[in-house]
Amino acid sequence: MTKQNHIGWNFKNSYAQLPEKMFAKQMPTAVLNPKMVCFNDELAKTLGLDFSAISEDNKAQLFSGNLLPIGAEPIAQAYAGHQFGHFTMLGDGRAILLGEHLSPSNKLFDIQLKGSGQTVYSRRGDGKATLRSMLREFLISEAMYHLGVPTSRSLSVVSTGEKVYREKVHEGAVLARVMSSHIRVGTFEYVSNFLDVAILQGFTNYVIKRHYPELAKNANPPLALLKTVMNKQIDLVINWLRIGFIHGVMNTDNMSITGETFDYGPCAFMNNYHPDTVFSSIDVQGRYAFGQQPGIVQWNLVCLAEALIPLIDKDADKAVKMAQEVINSFPAIYKEKWWQMNGIKLGFTSVAENEKQLIEDLLTWMQNNQADYTNTYLAIANYHQQTDEKYIAPDFAQWYQRWEDILKANNISLSSALKTMQQHNPEFIPRNHLVEKSLDNACLQQNFTLFNELLKTSKAPYQAQSSYKHLQTPPPDGDKGYKTFCGT
Repeated sequence: MTKQNHIGWNFKNSYAQLPEKMFAKQMPTAVLNPKMVCFNDELAKTLGLDFSAISEDNKAQLFSGNLLPIGAEPIAQAYAGHQFGHFTMLGDGRAILLGEHLSPSNKLFDIQLKGSGQTVYSRRGDGKATLRSMLREFLISEAMYHLGVPTSRSLSVVSTGEKVYREKVHEGAVLARVMSSHIRVGTFEYVSNFLDVAILQGFTNYVIKRHYPELAKNANPPLALLKTVMNKQIDLVINWLRIGFIHGVMNTDNMSITGETFDYGPCAFMNNYHPDTVFSSIDVQGRYAFGQQPGIVQWNLVCLAEALIPLIDKDADKAVKMAQEVINSFPAIYKEKWWQMNGIKLGFTSVAENEKQLIEDLLTWMQNNQADYTNTYLAIANYHQQTDEKYIAPDFAQWYQRWEDILKANNISLSSALKTMQQHNPEFIPRNHLVEKSLDNACLQQNFTLFNELLKTSKAPYQAQSSYKHLQTPPPDGDKGYKTFCGT
């Protein structure tokens, strides 16, 4: 492999300086005939990368892994994880971390190639990715970013010109994923279970220095790290619930230390409201259903706490007690933020008992009436223009009148409430049936019209776009029978 001309890359590669058991040096596997399918110019600009002098062919060679950017030191990261509650050794089985790029804003971003071939952690996998699953991640991750949810982002998708064999034959692809780091709860589990305490201490110091330097002066930095990650993850799951997002595979190896959404395999958005909504084909018990997500976050944080026990205090019993106090604080912190989020979705500045009852009654009404989660909040904001039978029925009219009465009692004008609601209730989410149709069109017919339409609309999700109103209509039969797959 030859090195690509300098285009603004500024790699630091600090992870590659950690103990060698933390990773394996790994070159991407060369692909047959790379072609650029999607490129994120906005993200490239944020990263300070200028590709204007680079041909499309060279860009495809670069983002397929056939060429390496200057300064990259490609590695596959080692980690473990609890998958559906069962602990196992894992690692990057089909991804290569090129390194950490320092942007003009002085922020470090991991640049990872996903679908870049086998690694020492591949087990029985082929290390490849399908074009369909990589396009899906590109679309959903960009939508999440513009919805205001912390997330990994996608810089490019390159088709490889090779076949990938899954449930059927797919076109192969490589995705360039960007996030502040790929350090997971599962990374800590790996170090704590398979390496020694000295490495665990050094790694924890590294994470704090890289992501939370303000914690270094804390009396107990590992405990402070646990608290910080907990709050980050609470904020993240609250954001998911705000927009009706279901991650689908919340294993500890998919839980970021930085509180970013990543690994979009079987994710989906909820249409009809129901807390038991689950789409993932492998989640047969509903472990990661919409309403279960906060509890799973707490469960995963217990795994992080267990990994950090040796560092929290030399006295194991004392360390467990200290960590348990942090974990025990989760429900109250989460619930308070959950009420705040639901209050803001209805235009309230604070939430007391009257508001709480109103919120609970609305959620119950949505569930009983199989109402669309996203569109119900839009219906409240545009109540007097409604023609849908659900929203002009007496029971909803009574709820709406109570809502107006509570606003008045709180001295909140209707216009002020509607402005708050507009900022927190999206007009547009990627509807599951349209996402799948766009991927069918793109992968089977090379027709990217709908895909590009969804991508464009997702960049302004809080603005009413009359020309794209058809993209916000839920499927007539809801999500009956809809299933998502990991795409691995």
